Amino acid sequence: MKPIDEYLYSQKEPYQSIMLYIRSIINRTLPQVEEKFSYRIPFFNINKKPMLYLNVLKGTSFVDIAFVQGIILEEKYPQLKNYNKRKQVRSLQVKSIEDFDEQMFIQLLKDAALSIENSKRAWFI
Repeated sequence: MKPIDEYLYSQKEPYQSIMLYIRSIINRTLPQVEEKFSYRIPFFNINKKPMLYLNVLKGTSFVDIAFVQGIILEEKYPQLKNYNKRKQVRSLQVKSIEDFDEQMFIQLLKDAALSIENSKRAWFI
């Protein structure tokens, strides 16, 4: 089993279901995405540059879908949060699949992929 699969299947519910659901949307929406296991969490890369990662932060009750260049996207997507005062990462915080806006997320993925493809560096701050 790949490290990403091991990570996802080792999560407690509801985090496991949420992460598997999010992963399926990412892979369906962006077939060119490359999954990579870095810093002990799953990353999703475009052109070898990190676009987003999934994480469950200690002391929280949500899956953090963190967009590496989220600061660029936050004006168009006010749902993106600046959790823990990160410089450029912005994230969606998902507590349940039922409350998740899949159509908005698909558009956000497409916009994030486009911004990564057009940027010269993955981390720009």
